[in-house]
Amino acid sequence: MYNIKVNDKYNFEVNRKGDTLLVNYNTINADIKQLNHLLYHLINEDGSYNAEVVSFDREAKTAEIKVNNNIYTIAAKDQFDVLLDKMGLSNLMTAKVSEIKAPMPGLVLKVLVEEGAEVKKGENLFVLEAMKMENIIKAPADVTVKTIKIKPGDKVEKGQILMMF
Repeated sequence: MYNIKVNDKYNFEVNRKGDTLLVNYNTINADIKQLNHLLYHLINEDGSYNAEVVSFDREAKTAEIKVNNNIYTIAAKDQFDVLLDKMGLSNLMTAKVSEIKAPMPGLVLKVLVEEGAEVKKGENLFVLEAMKMENIIKAPADVTVKTIKIKPGDKVEKGQILMMF
């Protein structure tokens, strides 16, 4: 059983029993053909659809799917996620990050955010040069930048606190 939310607006309950697919307790008799690892063709009732997986995050259980040139954002919850929600424990899985430390000694080339900025997980924070390589350091979680302790040109040591959230 999965609870599927499309575009943060539409909710569906999806179940699979053998080869049968149930959406909101209705049997779906779609003909689905996988064309390659990202592209599918579906025929359901009188409709023909081309579906392409634009992005997929297995850990977060989210995806973006393009269906006939319309992009849909999909978030899924399995029965365990639903149970955690009911018990009020779903927010225990979110990362709690208060600071970011230098992963290696190096030279700060660019700081890409400002204090007070709201940053999403995976967005770029700063560029650190180490061993003649530029490393883009990304946000480990959704955070608000509280304090920036570095500026371009600063030399940092491994483990040094660079930003606080």
